[in-house]
Amino acid sequence: MRGQLAALFRHYGLPQAMLCDNGPPWGATGHTMADGARAFTRLEVWLMRHGIATRHGRAHHPQTQGKDERFHRTPDIEVLQMRQPIADLPTAQAHFDAWRTVYNHERPHEALGFATPASRYRPSAITCPETPPEPQYDVADLTRRVRRDGSIRFKGRCRPICQGFAGQIIALRPLSQDGLWGVFFSRFPITQIDLRDPHA
Repeated sequence: MRGQLAALFRHYGLPQAMLCDNGPPWGATGHTMADGARAFTRLEVWLMRHGIATRHGRAHHPQTQGKDERFHRTPDIEVLQMRQPIADLPTAQAHFDAWRTVYNHERPHEALGFATPASRYRPSAITCPETPPEPQYDVADLTRRVRRDGSIRFKGRCRPICQGFAGQIIALRPLSQDGLWGVFFSRFPITQIDLRDPHA
């Protein structure tokens, strides 16, 4: 998965955010972190290292991805249901490639004022590095490397964070409420540690 995404990012540039569903590898459905927030998968952490935010629809509410689901219906009707049975993957790819040319370059789209998608598309100006940079933190931040089990040592105790961050360096910052610390990965807030909670 990472290899295909990296190839796309190198070709088209990096997005600012990606809308994802809640199942693996995009989301850790059913898993929570120390403060009850949802957990992060290793793929999400890899995207975050590239500066890409992941946005998720509400669990069991596929309407958030409704536009994507509607798009899937179009090639299903216009390629899979309108042609002879497809014998193998190379033949299927040829059919989809031909359809994609028509969809993006030839067919006007009402939602675009009857322009073609290709006429409106612009690649991202954010280039993809060969190796994602290490997170940068403020000099005042406290930093910890997350252990293999997803925990850190902080204020004399082992604190669970999230196993998706194993091996990564995170930052801790005191929040405005006394005893409450924010946990950050790069520019992204990921969880909180409440020192007032004897079980935290």
